[in-house]
Amino acid sequence: MSEYVFKLPDLGEGTVESEIGEWFIKVGDQVSEEDIVGTMMTDKAAVELSSPVSGKVVKLAGKPGDIVAVGAPLVVYETEAAEAQPAHAPPSTGPAQAGNGSGGETAAGRARVMTSPAVRRMAKEANIDLAAVPGTGPGGRVTRKDFEAFLESISAAPQGRDRADREPRQIAPAGSTKEIKVIGLRRIIAERMSTATREVPHFTYVEEIDVTEVESLRKHLNDKNPDKSARLTLLPFLGLALIRALRDFPQCNATYDKDRNVLIQHGPVHLGIATQTPDGLKVPVVHHAESLSVDALGREIRRVSEAARSNRIKKSELSGSTITITSLGRLGGIVSTPVINMPEVGIIGVNRAVHRPVVLDGQVAVRLMMNLSSSFDHRFVDGYDAAAMIQRIRELLEHPATIFLP
Repeated sequence: MSEYVFKLPDLGEGTVESEIGEWFIKVGDQVSEEDIVGTMMTDKAAVELSSPVSGKVVKLAGKPGDIVAVGAPLVVYETEAAEAQPAHAPPSTGPAQAGNGSGGETAAGRARVMTSPAVRRMAKEANIDLAAVPGTGPGGRVTRKDFEAFLESISAAPQGRDRADREPRQIAPAGSTKEIKVIGLRRIIAERMSTATREVPHFTYVEEIDVTEVESLRKHLNDKNPDKSARLTLLPFLGLALIRALRDFPQCNATYDKDRNVLIQHGPVHLGIATQTPDGLKVPVVHHAESLSVDALGREIRRVSEAARSNRIKKSELSGSTITITSLGRLGGIVSTPVINMPEVGIIGVNRAVHRPVVLDGQVAVRLMMNLSSSFDHRFVDGYDAAAMIQRIRELLEHPATIFLP
């Protein structure tokens, strides 16, 4: 027998250290070569690490949330002498969101199941063997919908009800407390929000917009489209209006390089779409949104948003945005104060659209009204320019035909 030390590899993006996201093994487990041992968190995603050898786990570097330096011991194995390799042998790694990792159990002899870390975590908490879950994704990948459908089938089965009758649900007593360690994506979000509010002087501007006409156009286009899965929301229309407005206000389509103290104005519009996911807020990016039609932009917004929610998003699609749109949908409320997605200098927040009476051409009429709540980096975007750009978006949305003029 001999000892093998698996050291944390360079995960790219210039990282010198990484946070332990999740372990799929524990001390004493027998692990096979290429089993997924856990995930490490980078600024962009969870990266799965494969075991470079087969052996028994005798030591782990720490607990989820602990920081490990690149090159430091991560997992120590007890291996057969014939299988011993140099401690610096390169491991197999891959982005967790690509869905190429194995799921379920990592012990020897288990079948590999393709799924995402989020689904694996759900399976672990529910004590479900992922090998029993039918996968409908590419190559038999178990999607979140597959897992939720499997859970529903279990809960609907008679034996599930019998067990529920025998084992009453435990309810936490009133006044009890629960400590939740802030790790992984939630820690990264917390750090970025703190940095943004600490370093960026936010200027927030809210404008009311009559979206009756653009909503009528949206419904008309949807009625003409037989593909119900490709139905348009208001977001692609807002995206096109924003892209057109940025032609006159290029200072708002910019990023600030703090290290070089340089403001970079971008010609292309790489549109960030703030998306709520089971793992927290992510901002997938529609690159070169200025080159897309309303239908194509709608498809791309749906594609990157769904990929972010299901952890299938590519690393390249989580970076490079030049301005961001954020929307809470029906929970949008009346007004919000969106936090700028650094290093960008502007963000557009969409609030809820509601029908209410307004005065139009001297007459009271019921119109569909919506607020845009925008924030800008006041160091680089003057208040007048910020307000003027939002007014330009308002003009375009209230006369939606102008969005499509050359």
